[in-house]
Amino acid sequence: MKLFKTNRLLVLISLVTLQSCGVFFTPPAGIEASSVIGEVTPTEKDFKKLPKPQEPIVVGVYKFRDQTGQYKASNVGANWSTAVPQGLTTILIKSLEDSKWFAPIERENIGNLLNERQIIRTTRQEYSNGQSTDNLPPLLFAGILLEGGVISYDTNILTGGAGARYFGIGGSSEYRQDRITVYLRAVSTSSGKILKTVYTSKTILSQSINASMFRYVDVERLMEAEVGITNNEPVQMAVTEAINKAVYLMILEGIKDDVWATKNEEKAKVDLLMKEYNQEIIESNKRVAGKGDWDTNRRSRYAIGGSFTLNSLKGDYPDIATHTGATGNFKYLFSDYFNLELSYGYQNLGSERYFKSQFTSGEVNLEYLMLPFNNFTPYFSAGVGSMRDMETPLRKMQFKSQVGVGLEYLVSKQVGIRGFGKYHMGFNDDWDDMISGKRNDHFLQYGIGIQIYLGK
Repeated sequence: MKLFKTNRLLVLISLVTLQSCGVFFTPPAGIEASSVIGEVTPTEKDFKKLPKPQEPIVVGVYKFRDQTGQYKASNVGANWSTAVPQGLTTILIKSLEDSKWFAPIERENIGNLLNERQIIRTTRQEYSNGQSTDNLPPLLFAGILLEGGVISYDTNILTGGAGARYFGIGGSSEYRQDRITVYLRAVSTSSGKILKTVYTSKTILSQSINASMFRYVDVERLMEAEVGITNNEPVQMAVTEAINKAVYLMILEGIKDDVWATKNEEKAKVDLLMKEYNQEIIESNKRVAGKGDWDTNRRSRYAIGGSFTLNSLKGDYPDIATHTGATGNFKYLFSDYFNLELSYGYQNLGSERYFKSQFTSGEVNLEYLMLPFNNFTPYFSAGVGSMRDMETPLRKMQFKSQVGVGLEYLVSKQVGIRGFGKYHMGFNDDWDDMISGKRNDHFLQYGIGIQIYLGK
């Protein structure tokens, strides 16, 4: 009976503890305590660059639809939620209003508007005692109708990942890209002629990073830890960006072909915008489907960098110690995906008690960028190199090979932050002045560094 009460007490304490700890498991970006104003998309900022129109154009939007008919993918049973938001007309009307070029009128729920006007007329007649009352002003009619919709939502157009595990400690990174496409056309209500048609697309990026540890710390004791984060770009924000871009391009196309006009004093601004637009068309013609987010290469042809490292020698002595080091590199990016790296470093290697020395190292590596058109990309490297013991200069040079994996994030167009791990395999077994066992000396290296891309 006493044991039963003790177990119940332990269960109660555990539940209270987990409930209390739950407050601390918050997302890295925090939790919004209250409602906030919606985010401003990059394409929405483009509206501020537009010149002023001679007068706003009255447009009507009856229905801007999701024409994909797709539902969200689900690994567990059926999912009846749509992949694309259903309020596309509302998003388009907001975009038209923000552009300052169009005066949108209510057409999606025109029946509600007409019913309400009829109620107003009936009420005025009943309570005016037969006296004449002012008529309602006439409804505005649209000179242009805007039609179209989201015509495709392509999932898993690019997927992949990278990972590594050694002695129960490892990490992995996964990514996925989807794509949404929007078509928008302007139709003249007087003639039914299609004045302009534009289309835009936006990729939707999902990323996941995980790290875990699985080790036996004793005969009957197992230690396991795991941490990770997943970032999914909201579909609604991607749709909004694509629609904003379509409205922006529609305005520029209309100005270019004299469908509508700007104020005379805005000519200089129009010329500048047209120059930028023509350059964007040239860049767009170079894009090939299948290259990630279809953007031009963000990284320049040459780069220099440096990193701080932690080195763990796996030699012939039983005790293992971690020592520091530093490396510098020069890169030549001869293609979008591959670059050649030359590096020179200073490494401290040794065991806890028996051996410690300082080495200089030189390497030649071939590096592969998995997502060269993205700010964030995993990468792999492999190459050959050499090492020389600084404390015994007369000693012969030691040759090795190395393979590595890492992640790079561009904080700006010229600066990238890198985290990496490398495995260096020696061609001989006397790095630590001792030859023993069947395996040559080798060491693990972890590092963090900065990469600076030179030029455009």
